[in-house]
Amino acid sequence: MTAVTYFVGCVLSLLVFARVSNHLGRRPVALATLGIAVIGCIIFGYVQNASMLLIGRFIQGIASGLASSTITTYVADNALTSPKWISAAVISGAPVVGLSFGAFGAAVIQEYGFGSLSLIYMVLIALLAFCAVLIAVGPETVTPKRGVISSLIPQVSVPKNIRHLLPAAGSIFVGTWAIGGFYQAFSSSITAELLNTNSVMIAAAVFACLMTPYAIGGWISGRFDSNNAQNIGISAFFLSIIALIYSLKVSAMIPFFIATLFAGISQGLAFTGSIRSLLDKIGQEDRAGLLSSIYIISYSGAAIPNMIVARLAGGFNLFEIAVGYGLLVTLVWITALFSLCRNKKRDFLRE
Repeated sequence: MTAVTYFVGCVLSLLVFARVSNHLGRRPVALATLGIAVIGCIIFGYVQNASMLLIGRFIQGIASGLASSTITTYVADNALTSPKWISAAVISGAPVVGLSFGAFGAAVIQEYGFGSLSLIYMVLIALLAFCAVLIAVGPETVTPKRGVISSLIPQVSVPKNIRHLLPAAGSIFVGTWAIGGFYQAFSSSITAELLNTNSVMIAAAVFACLMTPYAIGGWISGRFDSNNAQNIGISAFFLSIIALIYSLKVSAMIPFFIATLFAGISQGLAFTGSIRSLLDKIGQEDRAGLLSSIYIISYSGAAIPNMIVARLAGGFNLFEIAVGYGLLVTLVWITALFSLCRNKKRDFLRE
């Protein structure tokens, strides 16, 4: 139920509030986003019952959705013009690297008993305050204008000139985030099965093995055009997932971790290439709406398979669940390759 509440809050904010920063300015909305995140942390720090937990998760979802649209758009607005890939790499890589640090930080506090659980949220509040200072002294990139009320009408915004690119990019968003959701949900089960340990630190390390190399993939994407980055990235990702599923089947620990590292790098390559393919062809006015659509697709890719698995997991073991995710990645790989070939043919005919 908490996962559903978070997902609803996140998607609601992406649908309703994504374009508010086009009218009020990036900095004010970004600062409000951080303030909402602080409120969520305070609730979590003093949670006493299920109702408070659900409220905290909903507020956390609102903040995450706003951050995914407003703050990523602010990053894109302020990005260096050279190298061209840096904006997409930061937008795609920062959230997952943050997840890795968050998982490790929470694991350290829990494993070694550095105070109560509320300490985690005190640290997060301090980090959010530091981010607020950085944004407050940063430049504003948008001139405030009228129309904020009309911007609240729920809308999935993809500019017409890039809609043909969405099937390839969207399938990559779904596939890569689905595997991230699998690791987030089952990293502790993986460590128990492969390493015979229930250590939360080791579980966090397994999760980080997938997420942290994302940044390397973003850097590698700068060596390719966006089409090739998507093509090579999703193909390598598919092969990595096949390898890690086989490693689970035979309980091979080292091959599993190697496959996980390659999956992390290749998903960073594919995801960053996908964002570049879309962002490079639109103007500033369309960025917030587009990034909101990207993250609606991405969050759905992570949340919906997890919700389905949560309903069915009692009847399946870890390997069988991994095979189900592997089938999803196979479908994503086929869809992405077909769409990329079609896009390339379309560009060739235009020339």
